[in-house]
Amino acid sequence: MSELQLIHGFHAVTSRLRQREGAVREIYIDASRRDQRARDLLEMAKSRGVRVIPVDAKRLDGMAGEARHQGVVAKVEPVRMPTHIEDVLEELKEPPLLLLLDGVTDPHNLGACLRVADAMGVHAVIAPKDHAVGLNATVAKVASGAADSVPYLMVTNLARTMRELKDRDIWLIGADEHAKNDLYQIKLGGPLGWVLGAEGSGLRRLTRETCDELARIPMLGSVESLNVSVSAGICLAEARRQRRQGRT
Repeated sequence: MSELQLIHGFHAVTSRLRQREGAVREIYIDASRRDQRARDLLEMAKSRGVRVIPVDAKRLDGMAGEARHQGVVAKVEPVRMPTHIEDVLEELKEPPLLLLLDGVTDPHNLGACLRVADAMGVHAVIAPKDHAVGLNATVAKVASGAADSVPYLMVTNLARTMRELKDRDIWLIGADEHAKNDLYQIKLGGPLGWVLGAEGSGLRRLTRETCDELARIPMLGSVESLNVSVSAGICLAEARRQRRQGRT
C-alpha cells in the first residue's frame, strides 16, 4: 500500500474528490465550521463514501504545519503521474506544449504555474531536481487541482533534457527580458517548450544557451518584471492563440 500524503485547503481537497475520489481516504475538518463551503464539502464526501472526521483547529494546525489549511486536511494516496517525458510525448495527439521552469523554488509560484499550465493545456511541466521545489501540500493547495492533472517531471539535468527535447524537434523558447524579439514576433504554433526562470534571477546561463530562441514579454507600464506564473500565462496563451489560428 502506498504511503498516504496530506493535502489541505478546500480547492485541493474538493478537486481530489472530483478527479480521484478513490484516492481520498479520510478528511479532517474544523468542527467549528458551519458555513456553506464546509457543508458542500461534507455533502460531496458523503456522496462518495469518504469518511469525514470533525477535529479542533489545533489538530489541523499540527497536521498542516505552518501552511494555511482553511479548516480542512485530507489523507490521500499519491497521484500516479508519468515519471518520464517519453511517457507523456508518446500519448499525445497534438504537437507538444511544454513548460520548463528553471530555478522556481517557491511553492506558491510552482502551484500558480501548474494552475496556468492546466488552463492552457500544457502537456507537462519540467524542472530540475536541484534549484526547484517539489510537489507538496502548499503546491497542491495553490494549484487548485492542477497538481493532479498536469505531470510535473523533475529531471537530474535540465540542459540535457532540453537537448533531448530538441532532438525530438521540439522548439525551445526562453523568456528573457533582454531578448531582441518579443513573443508576438515569433511563431509559436508547432511543437514547443517555453523555458522560464524565477523572477529576478531569470534563466541560468547554460539553460539560456541551450534554448533555440529567446523572446521577451513587452512591458508597457512602469513595472520591470512579472511573477513567473504571470509570465507563463502570457507566453502560453499566445502559443495557444497561434495554434488556433493555424500559425506554424
